[in-house]
Order: sequence, then structure tokens, then C-alpha cells
Amino acid sequence: MKIFVDSIGCRLNQSEMERCAWQFQVAGHQLVDHPGEADLVVINTCAVTAAAASDSRYKLRQAYHAGAAQIVVTGCWSTLFPEEAKALPGATTLIPNESKDQLVADLLKLPTEIFDLQPLERDQLLEEYLGFKPNQHAFTRLRTRSFIKAQDGCNNRCTFCITTLARGDSHSRTIPEVLAEIHYSKEDLALPDSSLNSSNLSPQEIVLTGVHLGSWGHDFSPPMSIQDLVTAILNETDIPRLRLSSLEPWDLDETFFKLWHNTRLCRQLHLPLQSGSASTLRRMARKTSPSAYAQLVHTARQAIPGVAVTTDVMVGFPGESEAEFRESLEFVTQMQFARVHVFTYSARPGTAAASMPDQVPHPLRKQRSTQMRQAVAQAEHAYRESFVGKILPVLWETSIACENQTWQLSGLTDNYLRVTAHANQPLWNQITPVRLLALDDDGLQGELVL
Repeated sequence: MKIFVDSIGCRLNQSEMERCAWQFQVAGHQLVDHPGEADLVVINTCAVTAAAASDSRYKLRQAYHAGAAQIVVTGCWSTLFPEEAKALPGATTLIPNESKDQLVADLLKLPTEIFDLQPLERDQLLEEYLGFKPNQHAFTRLRTRSFIKAQDGCNNRCTFCITTLARGDSHSRTIPEVLAEIHYSKEDLALPDSSLNSSNLSPQEIVLTGVHLGSWGHDFSPPMSIQDLVTAILNETDIPRLRLSSLEPWDLDETFFKLWHNTRLCRQLHLPLQSGSASTLRRMARKTSPSAYAQLVHTARQAIPGVAVTTDVMVGFPGESEAEFRESLEFVTQMQFARVHVFTYSARPGTAAASMPDQVPHPLRKQRSTQMRQAVAQAEHAYRESFVGKILPVLWETSIACENQTWQLSGLTDNYLRVTAHANQPLWNQITPVRLLALDDDGLQGELVL
């Protein structure tokens, strides 16, 4: 079959669809880039905001109008609102979040454990079940980084968050399971194009994801910590880069930052703040305060020179007074973040915040969002500017041929700076040193250091 997979929302959703895509390929199916070309479409939905839910419905309608014969729907939105999902045209199968890890095996009527076996044993068992040796179509989607799911669910009950309702309680994947998936991400299967260099196809960066990644291992007996998982990955794989996705600030202490003695660990910490107002944080049921958060960031910056501290900030939360907004605005400005995702509060059905009094009017929410974005733009600019003249390694994500026989490159440093440069050869999926010369619209221009 020809398969099209798509996801909306977080990196965890993306990691889940990457694994589904890999499993379909291992079983002999081919990925395509458009739903109209597919025999089967799988869409991983999101419900974190009203906009994400709307995007999920749009993706389903888009696949239907493209002529997809079979559409499988999974993810947070369809798990929370199954009847609404079933009512959309073309939605033939709904798979809830708790069954998502077995999605491909269930659809193909294979044993659920088959994709966790070693390659030789797995391929032999596939041949037995299918009745033929699958023609494995790998690398039809070439990528420089691979998203690996380490944890799912969350035991926190932040009053605005619908994800805990959709994903359930926190549960962790074991270290062997995570290591196996990292090794699978580098597995050499059949190449779609014999001209491709197989030595340069493996992802150069792993992004570790989870709903509440910092709680990894807390559900084990005896308990383990995220430090244990990171240490195992660095010790037992040769992946050039390891990046951590979002980490709740209350899960970390100063010992955590000692991990960055290993330079393969990317210098980026995404620490969701949500508000710089102490009283707003309490209504959100966030387990931190502005003072504790500021101390953690100070410790991180002392331990990891050049680290990019990025965050999420919400405006217009129920009951947010003008004074609370000003307090949050001032705190966020003082923190000098490298990048800030500013988003407007969106009431989600079933959450505590949706029924709170003093809902902020929508025009005022939008106004505060604009003010916050303007305030953080200067800090983001200053962070990028501080690296002008320095040499940093860049992982090139795109390499586009130009008319003068050069290539236009675009990629990311380990501390999440977007860099563009020109080269006399394609350098896609390679890490090379670059001297950063000047700022551009959303990053920096650089030149290769030979």
C-alpha cells in the first residue's frame, strides 16, 4: 500500500508518526507525500488549543477531498471527541491514544511485539505472517533529526491543560526500548534512489520527547530519573547530537546541568513558564514560582555557557488582571529568553480553567499577546546578536542548488540558532563549523570554516 501520515501539534505527536511511518516501511509499504496518492491515510490529531482542534478537522477534510480511500484518525482530539471525529466524512477508523503504539500492528493484523524484535528475527516473522518477503521502502522521507518518544501522559493537573485528559497518567518507556528505537532510526533498509549515499542518511540528531519528559522513570520501581536516561543514551549510542524537548522546571535541580559536560548534548533548555505572575501561576496549578524559576535559569546559564533558554508564555488566563499581566510582562522581559512561544489562552472543554470566573475578553487577550510578543522580540534579537563573530557547528537541514553551481544551506546550531550559508557542494545532513557573520530576519548568516 501507499501510506500518507500526518500530525498536528507537539513533537510527541511527530515522534509517534515517525515511528508509525517506519513500521509501515518495515512491513513493505511505501510512504507518499500527498493524501491523494495514498491508499491509507493516518492523521494524528491535537486538542491543546481550539486552533489545533480546528487544524485537526481541516486535515481530515483535506484528506477526504483529496480522494483518500481509507482514513485512520488517532491522537488527542479524536480521543476526546470521538463522535465528532466519526461524523467527519472519510474517517473510517478511530484509534484512541491508549492503543496508538499498536496502531500499525493492529491495522496490518500483525503481533503487537513484532516491531520490537531484532531486525533479522523481525523480518523472518514478517515474512511468515505476510506470506512473502516485504520489499522495504526506507528513507522515502529523509530527515536530519529523529524524534524519539520516551514518555507519555502526565500526573500534573495544570488547570488549563487538556492533554492530561487525552493522554492519561504518566508512564515511561524503558531504557532498552528507547535505545532500540534510536538504533532503529539509523537502520539501513532498501534505498529509494541508488544515487543516495547511505553513509549520510542516518539522522544526526535525536530529539527526546514526552508529555512530561522530566518525570521519566518516576513510575519505575525503584524510581529512576531523566538523568539516567540521558546518560544511557550518551554512553550507549554514537548519535552526534541529543536534544531534549520541553522540561518542567520543578523536575530539575543543579545536578541535572552537569550532564552538559558531554558536548553532544545540545545547549537548549525549553522550560515552560506560562506566566511571570505568582498569583496567576497558582491559579494555573503550576508547581513553580517566578523566583524559583529565575534561580533555576540562573543556575543553568552558569553551568552551560551559551545555552538557549526558551519558554512558553500564556496571556489572557482567566482572572488575569492588568497588574498581573504587567507583572508577567516585566518578568519575561527581565529573563532575556532566547525564544518565547507566546500564545493566547484558549478555553478547553473539561479543564478547570474553562469554568473559572472572570474570563478575559478575547480582544484584550489578543492585545496582551501583541504586547508580549513585542517585548520578547528584543531579547530574542539580542541573544542571536551575541553570537555574531563566533564559530559554531551547524547541522544542515536543507541544501538547495543555485544557478552559479553553489548550494544555499540552512540549518541549526546546537543552541537552536537558525543559520544560512553558501557552499560549493551539498552538505545536507552534515555538521560543519560555521563563522556567524550577521543577523538576518530570523537567524544569522554565516560562512563555512574550511
